Amino acid sequence: MSRASGGYVRWMMVGLIFLVAAVSYLDRTNISIAAPALKLDLGISDVQLGTIFTAFVLGYALTQPIAGRLADRFGAYRVIALGIVWWSVITAITGLISATFAGAFALMVGIRLLLGIGESVIFPASNRLVANWVPSSERGLANGLIFAGVGFGAGVAPPLVTVIMAEHGWRAAFYASSAIGIVALAIWLLLARERPDTHPFVKPEERAYIEAGRGIASEGVASEARMLSWGAILASRQIRLLTLSYFCFGYVAYIFFTWFFTYLSSVRGLDLKSSGIYGMLPFIAMAIASSLGGYASDKLTARFGKRIGRCMPAAIGMALAGLFVALATQVADARLAAVVLALGSGSLYLSQSAFWTLSADLGKSSAGSVSGVMNMGNQIGGATVAQVTPIIAAGFGWNGSFLAAAIAAIVGAVTWLLIDPNATLDGTRAE
Repeated sequence: MSRASGGYVRWMMVGLIFLVAAVSYLDRTNISIAAPALKLDLGISDVQLGTIFTAFVLGYALTQPIAGRLADRFGAYRVIALGIVWWSVITAITGLISATFAGAFALMVGIRLLLGIGESVIFPASNRLVANWVPSSERGLANGLIFAGVGFGAGVAPPLVTVIMAEHGWRAAFYASSAIGIVALAIWLLLARERPDTHPFVKPEERAYIEAGRGIASEGVASEARMLSWGAILASRQIRLLTLSYFCFGYVAYIFFTWFFTYLSSVRGLDLKSSGIYGMLPFIAMAIASSLGGYASDKLTARFGKRIGRCMPAAIGMALAGLFVALATQVADARLAAVVLALGSGSLYLSQSAFWTLSADLGKSSAGSVSGVMNMGNQIGGATVAQVTPIIAAGFGWNGSFLAAAIAAIVGAVTWLLIDPNATLDGTRAE
């Protein structure tokens, strides 16, 4: 953010994406906070709840490449606006499901599937905007700040939802989440734009600075002819490795987004108020670590290159996540276990910006499509952990479920050591 950049509108755009990311995670994690009351009201078992969680993640996962391609083709600004409308409406509909309806479980599965499809646009489209707005040298910090919105939104969810539930019931929490989404939409439509050359606040100096450093052509939204083919994307060894590592990341991350609150309240025995407080800790840690990891990655890359700056922080962060998650299973006190697990989630998110920065560098004009493929791996990991966690817990106890997540984190860390951050999609190396 030097004076030579000529302005800071690109960081306002990053802030707006942070806001949208926070709202999207509020809307997707509110169900995990409301789960104890929702299960009782609708007569849903833990395994059925796992299926509901999985429906969202599958809808989210399988449409990631399509969402990225739509952002590349039609513009991320419009795609994100449509996504906010979609998921805000679906969130409100969730609260309308009647406890007397015999098909409540099946309906909930369908609604969460649709919610996942609607929310699938946010991060591939965001990566398209990062490629448009942020020079490569600043993308680590930009992505770190954007994914701090994940921690912020998921962290706000426990106290907000528990307070609303205590006063008005679980349905009111979904109505409130939907209303917050509509407010975010209004802010987005007012202040966001697709590219620097279409934003009235951008000075010529900042526009020149962005275009000089972002590594893609400046004519605007990529045409279909200039976008990479799916074959070229899927044939890339680097993208396959990124996708595998992000699968492992998603497996670990989604145990916090789906089962962590239930674990604290039902397994560890914390009351609703304590669960709401301690349930915030992993997500606060995510928000802090995501920003710090992105900032450190940019600084290390500038001094030592991408191998040290992008790959090593990601590998170390995921390895530490595995260590902390495993250690938490050996802690008897519920509150201390929540703190240790928060250290695990924070360590995991030290690696977050590296995934998106490298996919934007690789994808360039097809950053949305490339990151969509990569993020599909992440979300399949999330769908897997959402469904298998209660199954593993039934057979091996909840410690077994968290140890499985720890192993996934270690596999993801090792995968980062195999990635060549200087490769390009044509198989050459860009030093």
